[in-house]
Amino acid sequence: MSSTNFSAVTGAFWYTGRYIAQKLLDSGREVRTITGHPGRTSPFGDRVNAYPLNFADPAELTRNLSGAATLYNTYWIRFPKGAVSFDAAVENTKTLLNAAKRAGVQRIVHVSITNPSVDSPLGYFNGKAQVEEAIIGSGLAYNIIRPTLVFGAEDVLINNIAWFLRRFPVFAVPGKGDYLVQPVHVEDVAEMAVSANGQGDSTIQDCVGPDTYTYDQLVRIIAATVKSGAWIAQVPPAVAFFLSQLAGLVARDVVLTRAEIDGLMAGLLVSDNPETGTRALEPWLQENRETLGRKYASEMDRHYR
Repeated sequence: MSSTNFSAVTGAFWYTGRYIAQKLLDSGREVRTITGHPGRTSPFGDRVNAYPLNFADPAELTRNLSGAATLYNTYWIRFPKGAVSFDAAVENTKTLLNAAKRAGVQRIVHVSITNPSVDSPLGYFNGKAQVEEAIIGSGLAYNIIRPTLVFGAEDVLINNIAWFLRRFPVFAVPGKGDYLVQPVHVEDVAEMAVSANGQGDSTIQDCVGPDTYTYDQLVRIIAATVKSGAWIAQVPPAVAFFLSQLAGLVARDVVLTRAEIDGLMAGLLVSDNPETGTRALEPWLQENRETLGRKYASEMDRHYR
């Protein structure tokens, strides 16, 4: 691999970053990943070299990014854990941005979320908004991609809904379940991210799936796909959160946070903009019905253990 003009991708060994890296490789780009788990087995063999995403050593970050033309950033946290809070994740991203500038990176393509707001009481959406502000003010050219509810083979939410529906007699839906979600396939997100880099101008774009469901409908579609006989019960949000904590003891994981429930119920995973994705959820569910939910996808195993 040459040492200049490559594409750097944070987290290329896992989910969105992995799909972005594959799209870049398919287009003939050279790719380097900057990852918190550089020792993990690469799904790309020797085609993608791994370097540490070490926020405590900005000089090392700068060296690892030196020669990159574009940084594709997927770094974020799903929930606070130990010393890593949403505020810390914001500061970590600023450290990464500063390292990118020092390294001579020309552009950042950043994966954000729909409806970020610095006024949001939810740390996830508030933090995402702060990161966007930092990117816009960085002086780098940028493309910010705001996906709705991302799904795919390595997905956590939809896979784990199926896992619980396969194994338990009751599935709890917070509230009436009438709040909306717009699933968008991770391939569509990766395609937008890679194509955005060629647009020249700095942009902010929502990445929106072709279908809209209520959350209750989504759960019932997944249940029908995996032939679950579970009773789908609408319960108060506080009860749903309590049950998710009990389920977390069984799964040894954080199944669902109260902030995630609040974000779902506030309709933050939908967009007012036209659809951009082409891959619909239900055909994908049918194609993957034999494997969907067979194995629990643990956030703790993937990032903390």
